[in-house]
Order: sequence, then structure tokens, then C-alpha cells
Amino acid sequence: MAGALIVTAEIGPRDSGWLDQLRRFNYPAERNYLPAHLTIFHALPPSAEAEARSTLSRMASRPPPRASIEGLMDLGGGVAFRLVSPDLDRIRDELAEHFHGLLGAQDSGGWRPHITIQNKVSPKEARALKTRLDRHFQPRPLAIGGFGLHRYLDGPWEKLAIFAFRGR
Repeated sequence: MAGALIVTAEIGPRDSGWLDQLRRFNYPAERNYLPAHLTIFHALPPSAEAEARSTLSRMASRPPPRASIEGLMDLGGGVAFRLVSPDLDRIRDELAEHFHGLLGAQDSGGWRPHITIQNKVSPKEARALKTRLDRHFQPRPLAIGGFGLHRYLDGPWEKLAIFAFRGR
């Protein structure tokens, strides 16, 4: 839905570089409007912008959540890195409770945190990439630097604000 608000967990700079590079190389160029990202909510209503800003700012006073990339996910027509973070899971649960009643079907269902590096390709092409990446995959930590608030613009996103974690 055009104008909807998107909430992300912002990937730290040391990790965003290599993830962006993988995405640029493997995502169809004509559909790749965005850098690598970790979506927390796909579509909050535009009317919730002030509340989202206030809530994310308050929650960013915490220490950054620990997270790790633990494997690869087959998306059928793409590939993503699977994230594990009990800390981020708890934060998302709190946010989901806070925004209860404003969440659409996609955000009300279960959450499978992931970073998509390929999408909108044939299943054969996706399986080939997953096989190549699986060969050398090793779990690794992922730095989460804060929350992002964005507006969906029928493809690209407009960055509205970044709320960096400030806790120790």
C-alpha cells in the first residue's frame, strides 16, 4: 500500500556493505530499489507516523540487540539469510503488542527475520545461488544499529528517520 510505514532493524555498517554487494549482484537490477534490510513491520498505516516515531525513539534507548546470521532460506524465487536474535524477537513482540490493531495480515502472522539477497527469479536460479552460498556458509554475528522508519512509495522507500540504539 503506497504511503504505508515500514519499520526496519538497521544493519550495522560493517555488515551492510557485504550484504548490499550480494543483493546488488544477485537481485534483478530492474527490481532492486533498496539496500539490504531487515524488515520488522511491512505496513503500518501512515496515520501512525507520530506514534511510531515516539515509540521507536523510546525503544532505541536500550542496548543494541544481539543477532546472528545462522543459515540460508529458500524463498522459492529467491534466497535470504536467516537471522536468529532472541533480543530482537522480544523487541518485535513488544512493538507488535504496542501497535496491536494497526497491523495488517502480513505483520500479524509469525515473524521470520531474514535479509533477502535475491528475489523475483526462477526457482532454478534461486536454488543455484543457495547451493553456491551454502558451500562456504558459516554462522556469523550481525550488528543491529537501530530502527529505521520508512514510507513505501510503490517500490522505493522514503527514509523518514533512523533511531540509533543508545544503551550500553
